[in-house]
Amino acid sequence: MGEFDLITRYFKRPATRSPLGVGDDCALLAPAAGMQLAVSSDMLVEGRHFLSTVEPARLGHKALAVNLSDLAACGAKPLAFTLALALPGVDEPWLEGFSRGLFALADAHGCDLVGGDTTRGPLNICITVFGEVPAGAALLRSGARAGDDLWVSGSLGDARLALEVFRGTLSLPADAFAQARARMEQPTPRVALGQALRGIATSAVDVSDGLIGDLGHILAASGVGATLDADATTALIAVDTAGLPTEALRTCALSGGDDYELVFTAPASARAAVAQAGQASATRVTRIGRIETDAGLRIVDASGAPVSQRFGSFDHFV
Repeated sequence: MGEFDLITRYFKRPATRSPLGVGDDCALLAPAAGMQLAVSSDMLVEGRHFLSTVEPARLGHKALAVNLSDLAACGAKPLAFTLALALPGVDEPWLEGFSRGLFALADAHGCDLVGGDTTRGPLNICITVFGEVPAGAALLRSGARAGDDLWVSGSLGDARLALEVFRGTLSLPADAFAQARARMEQPTPRVALGQALRGIATSAVDVSDGLIGDLGHILAASGVGATLDADATTALIAVDTAGLPTEALRTCALSGGDDYELVFTAPASARAAVAQAGQASATRVTRIGRIETDAGLRIVDASGAPVSQRFGSFDHFV
């Protein structure tokens, strides 16, 4: 099967967001009146971002989910995406599963595939996603202010737990491992929550490389500091972690990565509005700290005592 046969069989579908669809030199997109385009790209490389054992359908889901998560952090509505795919060879069962998982998530968010490229090479997936957001309404990293509450959506640390089981450093019961692995391989992009937070949140970022590192982007862009409750954060781990040491749980929740939740800030006066946004988007939201004037991140336990444990964040070049 040649390149264009592959595209036609597995990736060419009618598109509603572009008058051309897949197959021309460029896709044509036009946001609605009063909207701005939001654009993000993410690359997934086998062995660096996913294991070779992942089911193709789950990988197709994740490849798009990590990009939709960026739109969620901006408060944008998904419109379309492009796919650049390097493959070691034409594996039709793999392509069927990958495209099925990819399009299931795309259809759930009304997001069309409008172009891209395929070539032979080590397995590498690069998606560029396009969304729209009302002009001036995008959620940014730079709006946090002293006195704001610090919030996070959903659960944290489950994906890192699964990774540590794969590495052999931790052990989980079979059902807990299956749940954690699903979180690692099929994250849920918080698109509806991001849109619900427009006009409420003062800043936002998605948690892809770990809570500590990604929160650091907000603090740096906003010129503020924060205090973070480590115990409130580890309580957000969804799977059964009975018997695991506190230090390991804190590492997974605070610096694990691959969560694709939203960490965001909002004035204390907006707590009811944040809760309503969570309810409207069927997403749990939890207050885990506060923004402060003094630079830096201070991590404390439930009693307010400083936590001496050191935390890192995922780095693509380390």
